[in-house]
Amino acid sequence: MKDIFAIARTHVVTALRERVTLFWFLIFPLFLLTLLSLIFGSVTDNEDVQFVISLIAYPQSAADLPFSASAAIEEAFTEMATPDASGRAPLFVLHVPSDGQDLEAFLDAEVTELRRGRRAAVLVLPEDFDRQAMTALSDASSAVAGARLYMSSTNVASETASSIIDQVFAELDRNLLSRMGRFDESQAVRDVTEWVGQAESEVAYIDFALPAIVLMGFFTSGLFGVPGAILFNRDLKVLRRYWVTPLSVSRYLAGFGLGHLSLCALQFVLIVLVGTYGFGASIRFSSPTAIATLILAVVTFMAFGFLITSLVRTANAGMATANILNMPMMFLSGMFFPVANLPAFMKVVILANPVTYLLESLRQSVGAQEGTMMPSPWTYVVPLLWIAFSTLVATRRLRWDVER
Repeated sequence: MKDIFAIARTHVVTALRERVTLFWFLIFPLFLLTLLSLIFGSVTDNEDVQFVISLIAYPQSAADLPFSASAAIEEAFTEMATPDASGRAPLFVLHVPSDGQDLEAFLDAEVTELRRGRRAAVLVLPEDFDRQAMTALSDASSAVAGARLYMSSTNVASETASSIIDQVFAELDRNLLSRMGRFDESQAVRDVTEWVGQAESEVAYIDFALPAIVLMGFFTSGLFGVPGAILFNRDLKVLRRYWVTPLSVSRYLAGFGLGHLSLCALQFVLIVLVGTYGFGASIRFSSPTAIATLILAVVTFMAFGFLITSLVRTANAGMATANILNMPMMFLSGMFFPVANLPAFMKVVILANPVTYLLESLRQSVGAQEGTMMPSPWTYVVPLLWIAFSTLVATRRLRWDVER
């Protein structure tokens, strides 16, 4: 066993002395975790979503109407732009013209702000809006202009805000019809909403990102660290010196695997400590499923490293191959953005990618994600198939000596 531990210790010490290895294995995952948390953490930690809209209500000339639809709309939006008793931020931030301000100039200015992305929508109630509303309520066949809603095609919040505004107008129509005796609430069609996969509490972005960063660290360690260590040692004829000793190939691989596992454990501890104490992550990796997934991930990515090592002739070719596989496998796994709506030809890569299944399993086991993209048995079957395939190819093609 001394020779196995010696190989493991040598692998760990050599990896930590290499500046490039130290950067990609330890510094880069921590840097990426910090960057993502600072950029997206402040956004998702805010539970109150707000939409900045403008409301322009022109003076209404019809004073003989039983009620004012424009006044009801203004009242509704003012209420939705007012904080509630608990102090929670309102749904809308409402911009309205001040007393005596030129409405046309205010409208032009707000539409400009909408183009610049500083408004989600601009709602305009024209001068004859009340009379048009009453005409539409009394005669369903009449064509009326109604309110004007300005939206931005380049702002995602604009579409969401317009949907909410449509709901406000639908509720207003019901209220007006009820006042006129044309709507019977008891005869309305009811629907029952059931939320599927809804978490008991919202998942903070750091809790969502931390499992991805952990797996990314394991992935880069296996994809770059394993081929780099073996191929450079082979090119420098270091491995040849091992083979003139009583050390067998199997014992060398056992020591190398133990050293790689130690590096991944060190990497995991540092990432989790920074995520927990630096950014307030609340997830724990102590469940049996999480531990099993982490171990399976280390073995899977190490097997990938052996597969690359067996397919190339030089260390530089190994690094180039790892770079080719790195980005597609990471980004087509759902690490940093959802992949469910990608085109069909990309889904083939997603479903064949072991990172997809390992990430899904890890996030579910630590409570950072609800639901599943694929049947749970495949979570372990696909990585195990890749381990078997990589091991089979490596045992047949891996050359331990540069001259063999």
